[in-house]
Amino acid sequence: MLLSKPQIDVGLFTGKLKPQQAFWQDEIGFPFAAKAEIEDILCQYRYAAGESILKINTRHANGTLNRATTGYQELFCPRKAVGKADNRADPDGNAVTLVPMGWEGLTGLGVRLGVRDLGAHRDFMTRVLQFEDLGEGRYRSGAALFFVEQNSGAGQAGHWIAEGVTYVTLHVTDVDAAFAGLVERGAEVGEAPFTIGDIARIGFIRDPDGNWIEVAQRFSLAPQL
Repeated sequence: MLLSKPQIDVGLFTGKLKPQQAFWQDEIGFPFAAKAEIEDILCQYRYAAGESILKINTRHANGTLNRATTGYQELFCPRKAVGKADNRADPDGNAVTLVPMGWEGLTGLGVRLGVRDLGAHRDFMTRVLQFEDLGEGRYRSGAALFFVEQNSGAGQAGHWIAEGVTYVTLHVTDVDAAFAGLVERGAEVGEAPFTIGDIARIGFIRDPDGNWIEVAQRFSLAPQL
């Protein structure tokens, strides 16, 4: 799977937009990058998280968001001014840990994933996603790092439009080819690839616990042929 960007992006949904924006921009120090309307579904506020993008999403539809059932348990955020791990929580209670820039090789966001079956996820990470197994539950894709740990209480993840950290994004050079390869290797289809205007073509797969992974061909990184 050819990547157009070595870092992952991370998406969360919230009903507390202004507090979240203040937390990530003022407290964590991620500068605002862009705002995007995603069809009639959501509004996305993008923040530069090192070499990753943190995507804060809100729904267009009225009503509150249900709290997500998700395996994405913690975000690791490398910052140049940080000398040691600093544990925090955002306004929705999502775990956020600031780490020194370059910690475990990170220059963008990393995630901790709690799973029910370590063996199933090792197979998914290495064979399906083709990540490098670094040992001790650590998996690398490009410059991105996933920390996978046993969580016997983990539930089956719900839909990605729910309050909390609900998906990560892998950027590829050809989303249709990458998506077909992932499905051929056993990935569950979340949503088949679709095009968002002149911005990107994206699809979603799900891991063995149902956690959502966006596979994206962003045209600014990999133009559509």
